[in-house]
Amino acid sequence: MNSTSQLLSAHACFGGVQRFYLHTARSIGLPMKYSVFLPPQIVIDDAGGKVPALIYLAGLTCNEETFVTKAGAQRLAATLGLALIAPDTSPRGANVPGEADSWDMGVGASFYLDAVQAPWSKNYRMETYLTAELLPLLTSTLPLHASRIGIFGHSMGGHGALTLALRHPALFKSVSAFAPICAPSQCPWGRKAFTGYLGADESAWAAHDATALMARLDTAPYPGGILIDQGLADKFLSEQLMPRLFEAACARAGQALQLRWHAGYDHGYYFISTFVADHLNHHARQLSE
Repeated sequence: MNSTSQLLSAHACFGGVQRFYLHTARSIGLPMKYSVFLPPQIVIDDAGGKVPALIYLAGLTCNEETFVTKAGAQRLAATLGLALIAPDTSPRGANVPGEADSWDMGVGASFYLDAVQAPWSKNYRMETYLTAELLPLLTSTLPLHASRIGIFGHSMGGHGALTLALRHPALFKSVSAFAPICAPSQCPWGRKAFTGYLGADESAWAAHDATALMARLDTAPYPGGILIDQGLADKFLSEQLMPRLFEAACARAGQALQLRWHAGYDHGYYFISTFVADHLNHHARQLSE
């Protein structure tokens, strides 16, 4: 793509191509990996026009391969003409003391924010990386519509999708989530991560909490609606995810929200693969307007 991006592999996929890249991330100060699925509309002879793109943020312990190998999204993305972008879930190789000691803090658990507390603040700058570095890199070097970008994600990545969409509404035209952490200031995962990355002052946490961000609004930032799918057999639902709080905040702000409940479905990729087509169609409708 450019002098700092290395193509690691490319695989033909439903008439398009699934690629994996490594590049030097200036904002993070380390190499970062990401994946890109390009639909056939822009792959065949490189003659196609620009297409909309979806950024997918994966959950705790995952990486840039998880969604593209488990969700089965490429078939429909190829038909709809959507590019799929999946970054890694955190810096790798920062060598922060204790960063690999637990699965819900540190490696694979960035919470998609810019840490302000040492020693995390040097490299754990995922919000800046995604919004100010990776997205501009992709839209300037691939035939992607910079004004037709959607964002979605799962669990920690659902939190990231909701908060980044609310914090950067000019960048993202559509948003959805699978089983997102909706109120991280009020759940054990979020409180642990926010204390480490942002410090003990809880007043600073609201800026990275989807429920708190929505509660500040008096107009709907996404008039096309937000889609959230949640499994009722999800073991993390009551203690960690709290979608009802986000639902109430959306109602107060007048933000259209489709919160769908699914009996028997848990927190994993069998759940995601079952409903991913609905999410791609949700984004395709809004990104075509």
